[in-house]
Amino acid sequence: MRSDDDLTARARIRDAAVARFGRDGFAAPLRTIAEDAGVSAGLVIHHFGSKDALRAACDEHVLGVIRAEKSAAISTMSPSETIALLAKVREYGPLFAYIVRSLLEGGALAGHFVEGLVDDAGAYLEAGETAGTIRPSVDPAGRARLVVATQLGLLLLAQLEGTAGRGVAPTEDPGAAIEELVTRSMLAGLDLYTHGLFTDSSYLDAYLEYKEKP
Repeated sequence: MRSDDDLTARARIRDAAVARFGRDGFAAPLRTIAEDAGVSAGLVIHHFGSKDALRAACDEHVLGVIRAEKSAAISTMSPSETIALLAKVREYGPLFAYIVRSLLEGGALAGHFVEGLVDDAGAYLEAGETAGTIRPSVDPAGRARLVVATQLGLLLLAQLEGTAGRGVAPTEDPGAAIEELVTRSMLAGLDLYTHGLFTDSSYLDAYLEYKEKP
């Protein structure tokens, strides 16, 4: 059994790794992460064994935080309580920078991470249906992928605009970037999710008819 000190050190290393990977990418040295966490490189290896295992722990942590926050926002918190969380949105900056780095890195690990986001989205959207805050969907799995794609697209757009000098890149200043993203897209997103885009069901009806044709 680990001591409380070990558990605290492990979490501190993991959080330092999330922040450092988000800023510098996954090539960041373990020694640098250890310095950020205020521990020795040997203690990083003691707790995680390898950089791959440390990254896996970071993935699990980021997914877990997003899953918990989204589920609470949709299922148990009032709209006012959810919106009030925007006051501390800067705290989530390192997590969003980490997601951007994972997307930019690509490969099997990034793909696995994104699938985790999609699976979790499906679960918390289903919980929202049960709670009565989310409308039922004719394609729950597709809806989950679309919601995640929209969120990831906004993060990548912020990164591209930041590197082009038209905003703040999440990998450069995560806290400022996430505040800017909220300012630019939150109202439009809530409006779209609340009222929809089309004025009637014509396009949906036409597509369903199209799918039924031989």
